[in-house]
Amino acid sequence: MRTRRKQPDVPAPESPWSEIVPGLWMGGHEFTGSSGERELAVVRDEFGLVLTLLRLPGHGPDPGVEHHVWPIPDGPLDGTQLTGVMRLARAACEALDQGRTVLVRCYHGYNRSGLVVAHALVRRGRSADEAIRLIRTRRSPWALHNELFVEYLRAGLPTARLLEELAE
Repeated sequence: MRTRRKQPDVPAPESPWSEIVPGLWMGGHEFTGSSGERELAVVRDEFGLVLTLLRLPGHGPDPGVEHHVWPIPDGPLDGTQLTGVMRLARAACEALDQGRTVLVRCYHGYNRSGLVVAHALVRRGRSADEAIRLIRTRRSPWALHNELFVEYLRAGLPTARLLEELAE
């Protein structure tokens, strides 16, 4: 399994965030700017809801922006962590239904945010493989390069959560 710490060759994205479907964005905390240097991705008030899976100080959002934080590793998740991922995906879907824009973010905006966004897309009727393809097309070919997360999505997060809880 690849993570940013174990795979330094994973490139930073070229943009702070990317729109996957209308109103649903995924992104990270840093990106490669037009100068080729890494830049910080700081959220202000561009989104109605920000869902954060890795919180770094100074990256926003502004006060008054609805913000949910659920730190999870870019690795194996336990039942509680998977439940949190499903809750964030549900919150994203509810906000989209209300016409609000949503940003789901992690470090690069590849794996953890991809897991939440893909589950939201599955909740909205796409297959796991359709969701994964869409995310990789709109965000980056590096999106969801964590094969364990892909396995979770293909099994279905509720099933993965039950299996993780049985293993505990």
